[in-house]
Amino acid sequence: MVRFPMLLKAVNGLFNMFYILIILRIFMSWIPNIDWEQQPIKFIREITDTYLEIFRRIIPPLGGLDFSPIIAIIVLQIIQGFITSIIGNL
Repeated sequence: MVRFPMLLKAVNGLFNMFYILIILRIFMSWIPNIDWEQQPIKFIREITDTYLEIFRRIIPPLGGLDFSPIIAIIVLQIIQGFITSIIGNL
């Protein structure tokens, strides 16, 4: 039994929003003439690139393809599972 269901929902909601922002960032990188200084595109880039840069330093692009977002999402899912299991056991 979860004693803090609202906290669990809030944490999962934050993780889900970040997943969506990362996926939007991936799709936006495919648009050739996008203005990266225009809002809300600049906000999405700044928020997601801070996290993605960790993985870009470890995993260089292979054949022009950046696989770091895939690894970043997998790590984020592991972190989410860990945090939600802690909240579920409170």
